[in-house]
Amino acid sequence: MKTFTLEEAQSLLPVMESLLKRAIEGKQSAVEVESGLTDLARRIYLSGGMKVDTGKVAKLRADLEGHVQRVRESVAEIDAVGVQVKDLDAGLLDFPCRLDDQVVLLCWRMGETAIEHWHPVDSGFKDRQPLDERFHRRSTSGNRPN
Repeated sequence: MKTFTLEEAQSLLPVMESLLKRAIEGKQSAVEVESGLTDLARRIYLSGGMKVDTGKVAKLRADLEGHVQRVRESVAEIDAVGVQVKDLDAGLLDFPCRLDDQVVLLCWRMGETAIEHWHPVDSGFKDRQPLDERFHRRSTSGNRPN
């Protein structure tokens, strides 16, 4: 597992935030298109059938697949760097970090200006703790365990 120092994780934030925004926007667009298709199917069912513009429906389905693919690609790019997407809806990312003899997760949420929290690997957002001097000392000491 790739691990990051606090400094490395902070330096990746602009790129990770951009990819995360792309994934979130893609998901939101996919949900909107899917909702429209579901609504159309419901109207067809309730009316006992109706004339449908199949070209328009095909375009909507292609749009839906394009949005879903954009989400997959964005999440895969984040994952390829070694960063974990924990909650796409909340915009949560975790950066594995070695602290003493254990791996912990540096925790960042969309909208935060910097990484300022961490939590153990076996817990989540609800157990976030503020970064302490151990993380800052590691970043400035030049240690880069991976």
